[in-house]
Amino acid sequence: MTEQCWLAVDLGAESGRVMAGLFDGERLRVEEVHRFANGPVLLAGTLRWDALRLWTEIRAGLAKGAAAYRERIVSVGVDAWGVDGVLLSKSFEMLGQPWHYRDERTRGLVDAACNRVPRREIFAATGVQFLEINTLYQLLATKRDAPELLDAAECLLLMPDFFHWCLSGSRVSEFTNATTTQCFDPRAGDWARELLRRFELPAGIFPQAVPPGTKLGRVREEIARDTGLGRIDVVAPATHDTASAVAAVPCPSGGVPDWAYISSGTWSLIGVEVAQPVLSERALAFNMTNEGGIDGTFRLLKNVMGLWLVQECRRSFERGGISLDYAELSRQAERARPFRSLVDPDDPRFLNPADMPLAIASFCTETNQPSPATPGEFVRCALESLALKYRVVLGGIEELTGVPVRTIHVVGGGARNELLNRFTASACGREVIAGPVEATAMGNVLVQARAAGEIGSLSELRDVVRASCGPRRFEPEDETGWREPAGRFAALLGRAG
Repeated sequence: MTEQCWLAVDLGAESGRVMAGLFDGERLRVEEVHRFANGPVLLAGTLRWDALRLWTEIRAGLAKGAAAYRERIVSVGVDAWGVDGVLLSKSFEMLGQPWHYRDERTRGLVDAACNRVPRREIFAATGVQFLEINTLYQLLATKRDAPELLDAAECLLLMPDFFHWCLSGSRVSEFTNATTTQCFDPRAGDWARELLRRFELPAGIFPQAVPPGTKLGRVREEIARDTGLGRIDVVAPATHDTASAVAAVPCPSGGVPDWAYISSGTWSLIGVEVAQPVLSERALAFNMTNEGGIDGTFRLLKNVMGLWLVQECRRSFERGGISLDYAELSRQAERARPFRSLVDPDDPRFLNPADMPLAIASFCTETNQPSPATPGEFVRCALESLALKYRVVLGGIEELTGVPVRTIHVVGGGARNELLNRFTASACGREVIAGPVEATAMGNVLVQARAAGEIGSLSELRDVVRASCGPRRFEPEDETGWREPAGRFAALLGRAG
């Protein structure tokens, strides 16, 4: 079979890419066509996304893809981070620059919302983890600070849906991303309209939710002409990047699903795949989330701050004149003293600090621990703390599902971090299978290929992934050495709680 090509636009918090997925009916290979920087833009004391620049970069990448793969291209689809979106007016004008989820305007709104509608009722209606970055609190902030925008809004398009509108004119919300907002009822498969009414938010701005794999129409004529793509299909993949990554977990078909995943990058999303959302009191107590997946599955998971801690430490070191790549930071971390200091990665001070090392040091001081002093010590603290947080989250997931987790699949960019993979295997006492690194792009492409009839079931999709990549395996090295630090870490979490 001649290789066919699908283009995946993959937008992350630090960078975006246009990727080409080339599939011969048995194996998939992905090639980077265009990469560009992403990140928050400081505007009048607020943090925003530069959506128009991202659209310019996407168009440039699509033009490169058209030039390289021409008539082999079948369709294009976009995946991105969750919770942020663009408000459009009745005449389809953008109502302001979209907010960045790390902006401070939502501080304190989780508690304020729960004072109005009890936490238990919000969770029962949405099944989503309480995070101040969620779309629900962003809308409440807009209602408080700029109600005229909501009054003028015709629809809210989450980031990947917005770029699908740019591409094709479609105005829908894809299921996997809709479920991240804390505005969607996973049991009803529709927006949580009664909850939105209680918050006096306009339910009418939320567009129809469609499943992953939905064909949204053809590329707009002017885009087809300017990029050279032609009038190819625009297909909604699993538009939440984690949903695409989980679709590409190379787990075996059949049997009891005794594996967990960590979609590892700026955020670490750790969870399992379940058939129905878990909305129990214990799930609420664990602050778990239920996000949509492929074929009506759900991702029972928890968001953990992730490699953001390391990324921000590195930026801080560079500002101080110490320029180290991630490989060198890992080497220095490996040489640093183990378990010297630990932090809760999800402490609010780490969400968007001016100086990450200073924030880590302040946590250590407040908890009577020695503060890290060198780049290696800071990174080791972050990585050991992440591994121990994974251990805690896995324990909660096993309690909720009653199914022991035997294998952890680490996918995404963090799969390259060998030291974190080793720590994770030892801290959790389970085999870690790392890869594919390009899981998000692979999942995006394969859902598009499935929409074209080239693949059948989700199991077949994952068979293609297994045939196409060679993941690395990590076995626990020193489980007993992690027991005492695990106890210390649990005490830190108890103090924070």
